Amino acid sequence: MTPPALLIAGHGTRDEGGAETLRALVRVLGERHPEVPVAGGFFGAASSPLPLGDAVDGLVERGATRFAAIPLLLAPTGPLPHALPAALELATAGHPGLDYACGAELGPHPKLLEVLELRLDEALGGRARRPEDRARTTVLLVGRGAADPYANAEVVRAARLLWEGRGFAGVETAFVSQAAPDVPAGLDRCRTLAAAAPGNGGQGRIVVLPYFLFSGGLWERLQMQTEGWAAAHPGTEVLSAGVIGPVAEVAEVVMERYRETVAGEPLLSGAPGGCRAAAEDAREPDGAQQAAAVAAGAGEQ
Repeated sequence: MTPPALLIAGHGTRDEGGAETLRALVRVLGERHPEVPVAGGFFGAASSPLPLGDAVDGLVERGATRFAAIPLLLAPTGPLPHALPAALELATAGHPGLDYACGAELGPHPKLLEVLELRLDEALGGRARRPEDRARTTVLLVGRGAADPYANAEVVRAARLLWEGRGFAGVETAFVSQAAPDVPAGLDRCRTLAAAAPGNGGQGRIVVLPYFLFSGGLWERLQMQTEGWAAAHPGTEVLSAGVIGPVAEVAEVVMERYRETVAGEPLLSGAPGGCRAAAEDAREPDGAQQAAAVAAGAGEQ
């Protein structure tokens, strides 16, 4: 029996570079998992170069009768004018009987934290090979920002998990839009912390690390904000790291979400109530079982 298809659903880009990144991720998944039909598209942007509806149409043309939709998001976005369940309902309206379910966001998965660490090392070049070099470096992890505090809290959670055990002086958070602190305020805080770090001699080093899968408009805004702040603070060394990109680790996490969705959700015509919350990937291996036990105990009280 042919397994359900995989639909990768990116959010809100009109940027051709972002579309090409998604195409690259689809290619990586297709090469690694040829048994699963894979397509990708964007929702929430009227003029996206890679619409979600076209991706659904393509899967149907390839014979798919059911699929699992995985949001290509690092964290929940909060309330959206055009959320994924509504986009899926619209995209499948012309295909009666097409069954689907919606999975969880990628979240601060350990594999993605490894990629973030790699991007930091790339930005630092050879200057982070020794523990004392990392101890002199403060990181600013920058998310897109949302009106929903729970969505922003996921970025803070990722920052904490990135800091744990990696030897950096600190990992602070900031947001490009809609949430505080903004990038200049985050850099101000990092400068204070970096200057106080042992061995800095009052000269801080900051790495601005985008918590983005793609380059594009948000990344360009972040670059402009970073460069403007750095020009106004010549005594502080400011380095910029790259985005996560369509690397094999992202493909592995997407496939993990796909398998969870296929195993745990009935693929039914019409969207379920919405996408599941981001999974608790960063717990200890038995953390999910502990959480379930706690929840069961609370229900018994």
